[in-house]
Amino acid sequence: MVSAADSMSTANPPEQILADDGIPLKQKLARTTRRARIKAFLLTVPLLIFLIVTFVIPIGQMLTRSAHNPTVSNVLPNFAVAIKSWDDSASEYPEESVFEAFVKDLQAARKNREVGKTIGNVAVRTNYEIPGTASLFKSTGRKAKNIEEGPYKQALFELNKKWENPLIWKTLKRIASDYTPSFYVAAIDRTYDADGNIVEKKQELQIYVKIFWRTLWLSALITSICLILAYPISYLLSVLPLKTSNLLMIMVLLPFWTSLLVRTTAWIAILQSNGIINNVLVWANIIPDDFRPQMIYNQTGTIIAMVHILLPFMVLPLYSVMKTIPPSYMRAARSMGGSWFYSFRKIYLPQTLPGVAAGTLLVFILAIGYYITPALVGGQDGLLISNLIAFHMQSSLNWSLAAALGTLLLLVILVLYWLYNKFVGVDNLKFG
Repeated sequence: MVSAADSMSTANPPEQILADDGIPLKQKLARTTRRARIKAFLLTVPLLIFLIVTFVIPIGQMLTRSAHNPTVSNVLPNFAVAIKSWDDSASEYPEESVFEAFVKDLQAARKNREVGKTIGNVAVRTNYEIPGTASLFKSTGRKAKNIEEGPYKQALFELNKKWENPLIWKTLKRIASDYTPSFYVAAIDRTYDADGNIVEKKQELQIYVKIFWRTLWLSALITSICLILAYPISYLLSVLPLKTSNLLMIMVLLPFWTSLLVRTTAWIAILQSNGIINNVLVWANIIPDDFRPQMIYNQTGTIIAMVHILLPFMVLPLYSVMKTIPPSYMRAARSMGGSWFYSFRKIYLPQTLPGVAAGTLLVFILAIGYYITPALVGGQDGLLISNLIAFHMQSSLNWSLAAALGTLLLLVILVLYWLYNKFVGVDNLKFG
């Protein structure tokens, strides 16, 4: 049964509260909130556009270029379509029509010579897969104009006996596709054999996986050293009087006011065999003159220089957290009978963990992507994966391989970030 109160409330619903202009207050509040959100969004539009242009689009291009390489189909379009129908497991060479399309496309490419669509581009692309084939394509491109009629297969073999190698045609079939995993295969020190199977490269050619592990190891080591050095510095800054701590903070921030290149080259002068450190050690008779340690152009130089550069990035998050911890907490723990170490471990250290987490994450991410400092002071033993990415971008011009290496590095960072969030929690990070 419906009570009398319920029936009365149903029959006479409460009147809406109206604003001065007669609009219901709830509706006007919703409209005002919506306008505030639109204004807030419009204020963030410039930043959003900046992030899209400088971050999202470049990463998207990197991801695309790592697997998309239409060089063969751009220069030899008819051949790229024709060779896809060839069953390389059933016959050693493609059909005559494929050879005809190949020769005619070579002649057309030689005649047109459009930017980015030359035989040289195909030569470079094939040379990534089979070293030494670049000259074969270039010489054949010059001589192909003399082939006026078939059989094109025989005419091509007569131009150069290297075309009789079935591996070249199997490789051309694989790279004729616009999308290929070849660069990811190369980035993990693998290659294709004669049957098209993915196999390990020769031991002396395996470099990328080794340098990936070196990058992770050195980044973790540099982060650990920065944490060990920065923790007492940050604690000292947080407990000293404001005048003294500000002076010391200026000393911490002083490297930011000096060029990175200047700081790195200064370490070259300090760490070299005839540098300041070695000269002082010899002068103090700590080491003989004939046994000066090599501290530059190796991993030692990379570690020292990068710790010096990245140390402020660890100090600042730690200091910002430690400054908010009242000193009375430690005094209270000591007054209740706890030892200094026990009080530190149970009271002080847990409160600084958000700063530790923020500092380690910041320093590790910066260290794993550094390439200027390792390039200058690292030598062969101190190079990181970022140096190889820069090499392929600037010197070898193998942008697809550089993009594949960059993508793998991005995936490694995302996995580590996920693990960090799972066990530490990104929500616990504090930068101040």
